[in-house]
Amino acid sequence: MITSPDNLKLKEVRRLGRRAARDKLGLFTAEGEDLVMAAQDAGWVARSVFVPGSTPSSMPESLKPIPVEDKLLAEHSQLGSSTRALAVYKQRYADAPAGPVCVALWGVRDPGNIGTVIRGADAFGAASVVLGPQCADPFSPKAVRGSMGAIFTVPLARADEISELPGTTIALVAEDGEPLHEVVPALVERGETITIVVGSEREGLPPQVAKACAV
Repeated sequence: MITSPDNLKLKEVRRLGRRAARDKLGLFTAEGEDLVMAAQDAGWVARSVFVPGSTPSSMPESLKPIPVEDKLLAEHSQLGSSTRALAVYKQRYADAPAGPVCVALWGVRDPGNIGTVIRGADAFGAASVVLGPQCADPFSPKAVRGSMGAIFTVPLARADEISELPGTTIALVAEDGEPLHEVVPALVERGETITIVVGSEREGLPPQVAKACAV
């Protein structure tokens, strides 16, 4: 059982609470038995899995769970004393976004919203989610929790320009125009690849980005 805060694995977990460390190390954490099992079901291999040392763990032995003194684990957890499992994973990004249906986020700064979009994209069968400029970290604890496990099943990609997105790009804006629920099914039925581009919570899409979209 780990009982020292100087344990190197726990020190790594603490560092991963900061985006700079996640970006540098290419790692992230997921908390909760449901998320850890979702990762396993999706074929993700955990670098480390930590569980409270005071109670029997429900984690499979194949994950090699490491017991940690309860108070110490709570100090390294985003959930506090309620955490039943905390795991470390390597981040994954696809080389390029893919269709036939793709969702691209542009300037979405709230990590909780990032997680919600990833979860929604998974629900309607999107092939990938793209993180554009000035987006929050999809591997932040809040985004990972918000995805409810979809972070492990929907491929993520990165893009800097609208031209990098696959297929017909559709700007999601709160203005007059063709209804999204009519445009998207029509394009999909014709076998076209589409990317739905979503802007920030307050400002929406920058005008130049919306203008660059095909629809």
